[in-house]
Amino acid sequence: MSAAEGPLVVGVDSSTQSTKVLVVDAATGQVVASGQAPHTVSSGDGRESDPRQWWDALCEALHQCGEAAHEAAAVSIAGQQHGLVTLDAQGAPVRPALLWNDVRSAPQARRLVEELGGSKAWAERTGSVPGASFTVTKWAWLAEHEPEAARSTAAVRLPHDYLTQHLTGEGTTDRGDASGTGWWASTTEAYDEEILALVGLDPALLPRVVRPGEVAGTVRDSHDLPFSKGTLVAAGTGDNAAAALGLGLRPGTPVLSLGTSGTVYAVSRHRTADPSGTVAGFADARGDWLPLACTLNCTLAVDRVAALLGLDREAVEPGTSVTLLPYLDGERTPNLPNASGLLHGLRHDTTAGQLLQAAYDGAVHALLGALDLVLDQDADRTTPLLLIGGGARGTAWQQTVRRLSGRPVLIPEARELVALGAAAQAAGLLTGEDPAAVARRWRTADGPVLEAVDRDEATLNRISGVLSDAAPLLERGTRTP
Repeated sequence: MSAAEGPLVVGVDSSTQSTKVLVVDAATGQVVASGQAPHTVSSGDGRESDPRQWWDALCEALHQCGEAAHEAAAVSIAGQQHGLVTLDAQGAPVRPALLWNDVRSAPQARRLVEELGGSKAWAERTGSVPGASFTVTKWAWLAEHEPEAARSTAAVRLPHDYLTQHLTGEGTTDRGDASGTGWWASTTEAYDEEILALVGLDPALLPRVVRPGEVAGTVRDSHDLPFSKGTLVAAGTGDNAAAALGLGLRPGTPVLSLGTSGTVYAVSRHRTADPSGTVAGFADARGDWLPLACTLNCTLAVDRVAALLGLDREAVEPGTSVTLLPYLDGERTPNLPNASGLLHGLRHDTTAGQLLQAAYDGAVHALLGALDLVLDQDADRTTPLLLIGGGARGTAWQQTVRRLSGRPVLIPEARELVALGAAAQAAGLLTGEDPAAVARRWRTADGPVLEAVDRDEATLNRISGVLSDAAPLLERGTRTP
């Protein structure tokens, strides 16, 4: 391990499929140790994970970091958004967590939107129109389909809250992650008691919302983690808000993240309220806002198409007139929770590589369609688009985003930006700095820029046309009751 110039901090990224840990020098941003351990996610219509796996994975990843983790002065946990974690009176999970990409609560989402007065009322109140991803709809589904589990619940947490509580013994969350629940009002920055009453959720079951820069607690001594008792624990946040911290984002810079889900977002000084539901008006982890659009089908969906075709994920070929909408898990943007994948325009001379390119095009089209809605009206449209996430290293992803966006594309060299953002939040506790300023000091957004090319309007228009024509079929879906 290299000698550190400043105190060490730990940043955690507890994502859908694994937990990653970085031990970082708070002075320089140098990563001095890292670890990673996997999670299991159920298949089928539901997407569930046992929260205890997240804790076990965190323990394993931290132990991989060795003595460096034990020397850390502060820690912060970022986690996958929206997941519903239900705990009993002893703090044990009542049932597996319902994850963000579990779409079974789509009927409850539609009902809740109507019961509160429609999409506009929800957007004005919470900043977002809840779809099946939002936690409030998952609680409504649980209360309807598993009432005994709902009655046994003594505490409701988000994934990052669950892990932070294991460290501190206190039930806390932050404004960034709370803003993705559907029961936190962006107008008042507090839990909305009318919405909670609508779904029959006692506000006493919810965690305290920690303010930006506030210490959530300290590490207790009743566990086996390699932390010293009394180590400071930051508020933590959701994964996208953490990545925004990790990039040191300033308002107006657009980000496109390619992971299990795809997201586009930008920091804004203004609270967002999009009644169409395309843009979620999330809060960020600093005190500003993080308007964001999310798709359910991104890298995993394209990789699945590549596997079905027997191709390497980079084996794309140009010249396709095929349209492939890779909505393998239903879709959130556009709001088609019951949809499946759709292929249109197949010909005798269509190649497998062209089909794969069509899958990339379909995935990126959904994200770019929301980009202008995410950015403030006065944002500079020539600002490079920051491309992050696991897919950002892939040439096929890079070139597809470049061709369909018509923007310059910047690919930060720093990896694990969610964990780096959590580490920057932890460092801010020690130095009193804005975590985004810490990340800028660490130069996390430095990287090569791909110059802009002419936007491929023909492909964008073709995909939009097929999507419009096929909407009734996609809305009906193929799921059996």
